[in-house]
Amino acid sequence: MSQRRRPAPSHRWQSTAAASNPKVAGIVDQISQLTLLETADLVSSLKSRLNIADMPMGGFAAAAPAAPAPVEEEEAAPAAQAKTLFTLTLKSFDTGAKPKVIKEIKSMLGLSLVDSKKFVESAPKQMKEGVPKEECEKIVEAMKALGAVVVME
Repeated sequence: MSQRRRPAPSHRWQSTAAASNPKVAGIVDQISQLTLLETADLVSSLKSRLNIADMPMGGFAAAAPAAPAPVEEEEAAPAAQAKTLFTLTLKSFDTGAKPKVIKEIKSMLGLSLVDSKKFVESAPKQMKEGVPKEECEKIVEAMKALGAVVVME
């Protein structure tokens, strides 16, 4: 399907750099075919391999969700009927499993080792927001296998 879009010169997303480099164009095609979960895995893998820290949750990032807040209040009733996105919270962990839990939190959230240790030690603590149910269930099971208690809310 993406093959048919390339010849059309009117698409703004086509840049001269992508068109002149077939390697980049191939990567873009492959990424565009990934599912949401595969894309999330790709992002976390790239962050860890390239040592990219997560963006702080202040300033610009915090200002963006403030605008749609009234819309969320209006949609609260339908969302309660069919909740699809959940918040994951690390409630507790076995003391013997602490190193494994720290390692998993480090890879899952892209934190440094020190930050991951502080995160785990400050349980109960919110891990992720707006996570699809399927991914939540996978994370809860993986953390349970390591000896941690994670709840979906």
